[in-house]
Amino acid sequence: PGPTLLPTSVIGSHALPSWVWTAMEAIRAGTYGPTDVRETLDDAVNAAIRDQERAGIDVITDGEMRRWYFVQGFYDLFTGLEKLEPLRTQGVYGYDSPPRYRVIDHVTCPDGLGITGEWAYARHQADHPLKVTCPGPLTLTIHMQVRKGDAYDGDRVALAHEIADVVNRELHALVDAGVTCIQLDEPSYSIIPGEIGEWIGLYNRAVRGVRARGTRVGLHVCFGNLGSRPRGKRRYAWMVPALMEADCDELVLEFANREMIELEVLTEVAQAKDVGVGLVDVKSFWVEPAEEVADSVRAVLRHVSPEKVTVVPDCGFFQVPRWLAVQKLRRMVEGVRIVRRGTKGRIEIDFGSEHELIRIFDQLAGED
Repeated sequence: PGPTLLPTSVIGSHALPSWVWTAMEAIRAGTYGPTDVRETLDDAVNAAIRDQERAGIDVITDGEMRRWYFVQGFYDLFTGLEKLEPLRTQGVYGYDSPPRYRVIDHVTCPDGLGITGEWAYARHQADHPLKVTCPGPLTLTIHMQVRKGDAYDGDRVALAHEIADVVNRELHALVDAGVTCIQLDEPSYSIIPGEIGEWIGLYNRAVRGVRARGTRVGLHVCFGNLGSRPRGKRRYAWMVPALMEADCDELVLEFANREMIELEVLTEVAQAKDVGVGLVDVKSFWVEPAEEVADSVRAVLRHVSPEKVTVVPDCGFFQVPRWLAVQKLRRMVEGVRIVRRGTKGRIEIDFGSEHELIRIFDQLAGED
């Protein structure tokens, strides 16, 4: 994230401008030509980058503007799948509303996930450092149905291992292209039944060799965000022992929507990894005042040293209006700046010595 103390970042997706929703319907209906599609998505990326940079976010993304409903757009790139109708088409859109895909052969992705192309454009538009996001291998299988007798004999883990290899090839292509910060997103740890140890093994397969090449890698674990609603049991403590085995520099976790519970898990996580802390609730229209964000940052700093903390929203902004996302980002940045300046209250935290505490306050006072 760079030299700034308590850097701010985002999880991945930015809120879509209203005109993008209309354009995406036309694109998916096939009524836009290739030039129309390129111009539309380029403009959407430019808008996302500008919103983040104007809000003062330190490490930004391209807003995931070229994707559709987090993972659904990726299924167009896979072979070996048969598209099925959604389970439910009426009423409120929910986790049973997206299309599903039946595995009919070994699943391949011959042309890659397309994320390297996203980076190739965004890198020339941004003034701030960029990180690149990618769904994890387990989450990429979430809409795929495996059955006895198919290519994987009903074994989702076997399928996910093949998807992990697809992800790994994409990540190494990103490193080849110059990417220095990558984040994998895995809400499925709390959603798909199974053993968390198996899920971490999949993740480690997906990122193998990436950190060794000098690229910073993060793992974002949340509880789902479709329609601004969670899906999994919203607790991290049971996951932490396995998460500590993840081959990553940073674990990115959500706290704002959960009323800041389980901050104590940060103490253990920070022994070996940096932490991205979600302190803005993307599932709520409540715009957190800057002072509230600052108080949340101070609460985090009672458990972990500021050098190991990046402040982020809980999750991506895809499911909220653009005006709301922008306001929340601005308030988040303002709240972090309050703590950096050290202008309100004091951080009640024991870093082991008076000398260490003085050094940290001097560093905080030196930030803008």
